[in-house]
Amino acid sequence: MNAVLKPLKRSLVFFMIPDFTMVAFATAIEPLRIANRMLGHEAYRWRLASVDGRPVAASNGVVCGVDTSLDDERRKLAGPERPSMVVVCSGLDVERYQNRAVFGWLREEYNRGVAIGGLCTGAHVLAAAGLLSNRRCAIHWENLPGFAETFPKANVFADLYEIDQNIYTCAGGTASLDMMLKLIGEDFDESLVNRVCEQVLTDRVRNSADRQRLPLRARLGVQNAKVLSIIELMEANLAEPLSLIDVADSAGLSRRQIERLFRTEMGRSPARYYLEIRLDRARHLLVQSSLPVVEIAVACGFVSASHFSKCYRELYARSPQQERMDKRLPAAA
Repeated sequence: MNAVLKPLKRSLVFFMIPDFTMVAFATAIEPLRIANRMLGHEAYRWRLASVDGRPVAASNGVVCGVDTSLDDERRKLAGPERPSMVVVCSGLDVERYQNRAVFGWLREEYNRGVAIGGLCTGAHVLAAAGLLSNRRCAIHWENLPGFAETFPKANVFADLYEIDQNIYTCAGGTASLDMMLKLIGEDFDESLVNRVCEQVLTDRVRNSADRQRLPLRARLGVQNAKVLSIIELMEANLAEPLSLIDVADSAGLSRRQIERLFRTEMGRSPARYYLEIRLDRARHLLVQSSLPVVEIAVACGFVSASHFSKCYRELYARSPQQERMDKRLPAAA
């Protein structure tokens, strides 16, 4: 027999931004639907909103109809239809999204006690609205470098999701499912969470601090533990690159041993690999932030903008300025 453990009805507004990622949205809304079905009554209610009340296209081209506009939501804020939570759904090119009316509305909702959430790259919109200063938040790993440089006051982590008081953010993809299951568990109990998990064919709720990306071993196809530990060390020291001597000392190997290992496992020298991951970080900063090229060069461990541009052109066959104009990075999940 289904039993309601708490007399609760949570109403949500999913605010759709053009090029939002469908997988993050779907895995956020479906657990709520399934929870209602398992409970046998409407514990969760939601509506979709956009700036002008018109349909919004996701990054996969699917056009999603909405129920209300920004003006409608402002009117509802003072009445019985005020939501308990607003969730910003975004995705591609979020760093270019600028809408003062939306930012002001989010602040207004928050100041009235409404919880605010962000899916995938939604944390960028929340930070632009001034809601993430000194707050923990999560964003998709691909957008994290640019976000951290643009909003230094936000405490961003490469976690699946973060809940800081009344602010909910997740990295998108299936992390939306984990965050919503956490919310459902807080509203009801683990029994309901488990029943929802069974319906969506997942065997567990991942912890908020679980990693977003595959482990290096799986991502790179490298099995050598020494090489993996050296790569982790390199990735943790991009702004101030370590010398090969420092890397060797940390790994407990000689320079010659490291050179031989990288030639065998990675097909290039450790210095070359280190340069490539620094340039990869620079590439993300170029397309996800408005930082000057010289600042990006410094943030990625280059002594000058000219040296950075030379290395960048050699690897990607175009200049940093051309990269910023083209914005050819693949979509965030």
